[in-house]
Amino acid sequence: MKTLLCTCNRTMALDLPALAQALGDAGAELEGPYTTLCRREAPAFQRAAKSGEPLLVACTQEQRLFVELAQHTEGAPALDERPIHFVNIRETAGWARGSGSVTPKMAALLAVAQLPEPEPVPTVSYRSAGRCLVLGPADAAEQAAALLGSDIDATVLATGGGALTQAHTRAVHNGRLTQLRGHLGAFEATWEQHNPIDLDLCTRCNACIAACPEGAIDFSYSVDLAACQGHRACVQACEAAGAIDFARPPQAVQQAFDMVLDLRDAPAFAQHAPPQGYVHAGRDPQRLNSAVLALRGWVGVFEKPRFFRYRANLCAHSRNEQVGCTACIDVCSARAVHSVASLKGRALAQPRRTGVPVVPQAGGQGGGIEVDPHLCVGCGACTTVCPTGALAYATPGTAHQGRHLRTLLATYRRAGGRDALLLIHSQGAGSRLLGELGRAAQVEKKSSNGPHGLPARVIPVPVWHTASTGIDLWLMALAQGASQVAVLLTDEEAPDYRRALAEQQAVAQALMSGLGYGGGHLHLLHAQDARDLAALDASLHSLAPAQGVARPSEATAQADKRATLELALDHLLQQAPATPLPEAVALPAAGAPWGSLQVDADKCTLCLACVGACPAQALADNAQAPQLRFVEKNCVQCGLCVKTCPEGALQLLPRLWLADAGRARRSHRVLHEAPPFHCVRCHKPFGTLAAIERMIERVGQHPAFSGAAAERLRMCSDCRVVAMFSNPDETKITDL
Repeated sequence: MKTLLCTCNRTMALDLPALAQALGDAGAELEGPYTTLCRREAPAFQRAAKSGEPLLVACTQEQRLFVELAQHTEGAPALDERPIHFVNIRETAGWARGSGSVTPKMAALLAVAQLPEPEPVPTVSYRSAGRCLVLGPADAAEQAAALLGSDIDATVLATGGGALTQAHTRAVHNGRLTQLRGHLGAFEATWEQHNPIDLDLCTRCNACIAACPEGAIDFSYSVDLAACQGHRACVQACEAAGAIDFARPPQAVQQAFDMVLDLRDAPAFAQHAPPQGYVHAGRDPQRLNSAVLALRGWVGVFEKPRFFRYRANLCAHSRNEQVGCTACIDVCSARAVHSVASLKGRALAQPRRTGVPVVPQAGGQGGGIEVDPHLCVGCGACTTVCPTGALAYATPGTAHQGRHLRTLLATYRRAGGRDALLLIHSQGAGSRLLGELGRAAQVEKKSSNGPHGLPARVIPVPVWHTASTGIDLWLMALAQGASQVAVLLTDEEAPDYRRALAEQQAVAQALMSGLGYGGGHLHLLHAQDARDLAALDASLHSLAPAQGVARPSEATAQADKRATLELALDHLLQQAPATPLPEAVALPAAGAPWGSLQVDADKCTLCLACVGACPAQALADNAQAPQLRFVEKNCVQCGLCVKTCPEGALQLLPRLWLADAGRARRSHRVLHEAPPFHCVRCHKPFGTLAAIERMIERVGQHPAFSGAAAERLRMCSDCRVVAMFSNPDETKITDL
């Protein structure tokens, strides 16, 4: 890939030989450094554009200009055939000031920008014809509907006071909204009409207003029933139109819309991320203007990526109608994830109106979760907190993200960089903040009190949303040689995202500390807007490097979350400074992906209900003996076994077990065993002594098990059948 470099009017230094050496074979295609590639030296860009080679421009400032220039360059391939790629090394590296060379970071950013694009993923479609419901006071709603223009088919639902316009230019209703659900192109609104005046029939002749002796009717064309004295003069005045009927019962009206503009004080959706197509403007004129512009653009057919991948056979949400893990449901800010734990034994559930078919869990257990792709906003928080990897982020996938991180760290290290701190930030607000920080550092470089910009060892990692990365990628990055991983949070993140990320970082840090690496490996940084730049700058420069691995891992993240965790854990164990390793590392209960089970031997009857409930094959029986066996590596701490146990004999124990250098956690071990009970007729073992005694204690007094029938409780199933169809006297066993 041909890469064009520019010093941006000599505002930053570029060491081309060092960059070329760090990039290896890709460094041979470096061209420059130019001084003003976007101005005087633009012909050099045009020559590169006509070469037909893949092209990378190390400038995002003038991205629009370069695209237009390529489109008007004769002989240059069309952009859909050979798109031009861009990378920012100016604000993120070149404009920083302070100690340390930024060349390793520049090389790392260039290397990642040269990687292939991720594989395309399935998309989700929206179809909007422009039917918009406007909710709010009558006057404000009609004014907003007028602002939407003629391309939007606006319907007003007046939910409060205010005067309607004299001209009946659009559909207007009066009532109380009772339900609103759906998404762009598929909203369903339900409201109750209590107004005696039918606004569809009303001609707004105002005869009723003039006739009412109490003044109970105003220009909202609704009747104030508290003021009305029942003279019904309005009914007589409206006899021709027949729009007023006090005997009309309240009516429930349901209509479909493509978009919703909400001008009420309280929004219809309380979640952090409302459905696409819904905008709450309240009474704020500025928000109303933004909403109108957005709604005008939501007419047509739209597509977005299907952000997630769901593997129902790995889901630990439910088994046999028992609910265990609810992490994805709890964290979703769009309320796009729903429980379908009650769908037991069904091969395929019917899709919801706005949802997708539900694939039950393997083994015919049924249940699981349903994710509505139309409501999903792609934050990835559900995939981050999922302990099994049943929900995985797909845009891009974990394997693609892992290749990026490995390339970043390997190139940075090859260029001589040390103590890399990966700064994960969103492509939206996060990128804008870092750009503003770099600009402030460049402008105030002569001021000792001004921002210094991103430190040389801080490598920015833009992602669609900061909640889309979690403990698997973080630990893999630390195994690959990163000193630290920080996540930059802005006002884009819902409170639940912050909680989830903090819990994941607490687990990862507990692991690193337990292995002897010390502390300070994981950080959450908060910056809402440009007013926080000074604090952000100070935070980044105050982070001292943490102890990392002596030899970086050459492994990369896998598509399977548990496989990535195991690869990272194996290398961190091999390089662990702690000698000897502790027997176990205690982990916080919230978000722990590993752990054990404690069994109360006095309560457990080895009924093995927990074995059938375990979605991760962590629990198993033994066909040769009454035993409950356990593979600790497989346990995801979902709690389904605890909730399924009829005796209440199980308790979760979040930890990382390190016996035998961590190898013991991969093998079966016996959690509980009991002596078998032998059939009193054939002496074959068929259960445990505790289970049979518990059964006799519970049902032995029932009339159905009196007399000779009581002995059948002590028989195996074969002997029980024989005894039932033989002489009852033969069931009396005397040689016990």
